[in-house]
Amino acid sequence: MSKCYLCPRNCGVERDKGEVGYCGVLYDMVIARYSLHLWEEPCLCGEVGSGTIFFSYCNLGCCFCQNYEISTLHKGRVVSVEEFSDICLELQDKGAININLVTGCMYVPLIVKGLKLAKERGLKIPVVYNTSSYENVSTIRMLDGLVDIYLPDLKYYSNEYGVKYSNCSNYFEYAKDAIKEMYRQVGKARIGKDGIMKRGMIVRHLLIPGLSDDSKMVIKYLYDEYGNNIYISIMNQYTPMRKSVYKELDRVISDREYDEIINYAYDLGVRKAFVQEGGTQSESFVPDFDEFCGG
Repeated sequence: MSKCYLCPRNCGVERDKGEVGYCGVLYDMVIARYSLHLWEEPCLCGEVGSGTIFFSYCNLGCCFCQNYEISTLHKGRVVSVEEFSDICLELQDKGAININLVTGCMYVPLIVKGLKLAKERGLKIPVVYNTSSYENVSTIRMLDGLVDIYLPDLKYYSNEYGVKYSNCSNYFEYAKDAIKEMYRQVGKARIGKDGIMKRGMIVRHLLIPGLSDDSKMVIKYLYDEYGNNIYISIMNQYTPMRKSVYKELDRVISDREYDEIINYAYDLGVRKAFVQEGGTQSESFVPDFDEFCGG
């Protein structure tokens, strides 16, 4: 990380010499929380939970971020590669069905070292890489052979919305290429008879108020590109966390809007998808980042 080109910001800063780029991260890995987490797709949680590790900071700037406390306020503490390895093994010992790495783009070289060490020390459960997808393909390639399940977002089809809501002008261009590399690595989604995902990809799309047409373009792109070889998770849990400068974002998704998108996906041919029912639009689904380990 002497010159950082991990994400499409391509800042080129020398992080090991104290320089910071757009994301604000120095050299060290910063983790906000790790715990058994039950609020992922059912095939990633089982009955015990996903061993979720939340990384601090972010290379996007989404004005509606539900993890604002860590992406922008940077709650968390520095963790060494060895400590990261220990955390993975601790979560495995607690019964986690996978290790779920949330927004780790800025730390991928350190994550690679930590996962290799953890596997040498007995980590056997699948590794999930949970990402905004705003990453360079070369960064995703570093994870080849270490990640079993990719859990990327595909937030927008139109770059107009990436500029407006996430402060990036080229989101779709880079996200689609990153997702293509993820699929190359893990291939067709595989869920066992126990209902637990073993390998493959789930692409998440969070519906944003007023962007139904863009959501349809996202789903059409994914279906045209991957058919039913992946799962698409169509999410209605958008929650206004604080007043936005964009007044159109100060509301939840209506049932009518959500049903329209689900029906569109079905009519298109999508058969491998996760959908959400009522009760997901609540701040109670946001982890407590005041506690480093929630067990």
